[in-house]
Amino acid sequence: MNTESDGVNPQARSWRRMFMPLAENASEARRGARLVLACWAVPDDAAETVALIVSELATNAIRHAHVPRRCFEVALTRDGEKAIEIEVSDASSRHPVVKSFDPEATSGRGLLLVEALSDAWEVRDREFGKTLWARVLS
Repeated sequence: MNTESDGVNPQARSWRRMFMPLAENASEARRGARLVLACWAVPDDAAETVALIVSELATNAIRHAHVPRRCFEVALTRDGEKAIEIEVSDASSRHPVVKSFDPEATSGRGLLLVEALSDAWEVRDREFGKTLWARVLS
C-alpha cells in the first residue's frame, strides 16, 4: 500500500478531504476512508462500519445538500484508543430528517443506518452549512 501518494500519514490522528458533489465521489470518499483506516490498523469490522457511514453521509451531501459551486468535506479522526469520529460537512443549512422505514422504498435509509451503526451521531451547525458527525468504537 503506497500511503504517501494517497496523502495518508499512518502517524496522523486525522484525515480530511474535499469533494465535488458528484455521484461518483461517494464511492471515492468511501475508498479514501478505507485506505486511511487500513493505514491506522483499525479492525476490519469497525473499518467497514466507518466506511459505510462515510458512504451514506457523502451520498446525502451529494443528493440532498448540494449548493452550487460548493464542495463537501469528509474528515476522520481517531483518538488513539478506540474511537473513530466521522464528519461530513456541506454548505446547506437544511438539516436531514430521519424517515421511518418503508420496506418498499429503494432509498431513504441512510440516516437509519447511521443511527443503527454508530455509537453516537448528531448534526452540528456551522457558519456556512452543517456537519453530520458520528462516532464508531473499534
